[in-house]
Amino acid sequence: MYPWTVEGCLFDQIVSSSKLTKPLVRRDRTPAGSGTITICAEEQTDNRVVAFEAAARKLDKKDFFGKSDPFLEFYKQTETGWQLAHRTEVIKNNLNPTWKPFRISMQSLCGGDVEKLIKVDCYDYNNSGSHDFIGSFQTTLSQIQQATQSYAAEFECINSKKGKKKGYKNSGVIIIKQCKTVKEYTFLDYIMGGCQINFTIAIDFTGSNGDPKSPRSLHYINPQGYNEYLAAIWAVGNVIQDYDS
Repeated sequence: MYPWTVEGCLFDQIVSSSKLTKPLVRRDRTPAGSGTITICAEEQTDNRVVAFEAAARKLDKKDFFGKSDPFLEFYKQTETGWQLAHRTEVIKNNLNPTWKPFRISMQSLCGGDVEKLIKVDCYDYNNSGSHDFIGSFQTTLSQIQQATQSYAAEFECINSKKGKKKGYKNSGVIIIKQCKTVKEYTFLDYIMGGCQINFTIAIDFTGSNGDPKSPRSLHYINPQGYNEYLAAIWAVGNVIQDYDS
């Protein structure tokens, strides 16, 4: 577990604010430096997901002793900027990678609006965490879906810093081989469809949580109220118990 948390953040505060920023604090409620976390809430109005198959061709070589280790990042456009929706796995030492099929919820990708811009960035992975930018492109889900109806959709991967260089065309081509929208069923869909549930609780008393007598431990039972385990069981159990068949 991380040694810090968010100070005084309630669900109703998040929902009632278009954007909520809170300072990070340690478990003893002292400030965790000057760090903050910003939370944005939006109503889940679409339970569809988009299934992708992606590849690339002739990506720029970024590593001195080998080829690039590319991965993709898909971004949703929001009022506050670009928000990361999905990151693919890293393909080691390959300028013509094919990534594993992946899914992104429609809500996370474009808020259910197929005409909203999405951005795809391509990076070369570095162990230091300072990844090298290869290139990027912007499009819409509608454009991708239309293009993939007959064949794979191809997008030039552009690095704007190289755009002024003589003879520069692109830093490779990103290929969307498949883009299909499918419905992802909700908990209520399963219940209404006849799914039967047996509600069982198990707790892993891992030693990493420390001495249960210490207020810093997740296992600590506060005489004044619930610990984090009890709070989670209570919150989930109150909902699930009524569906236990």
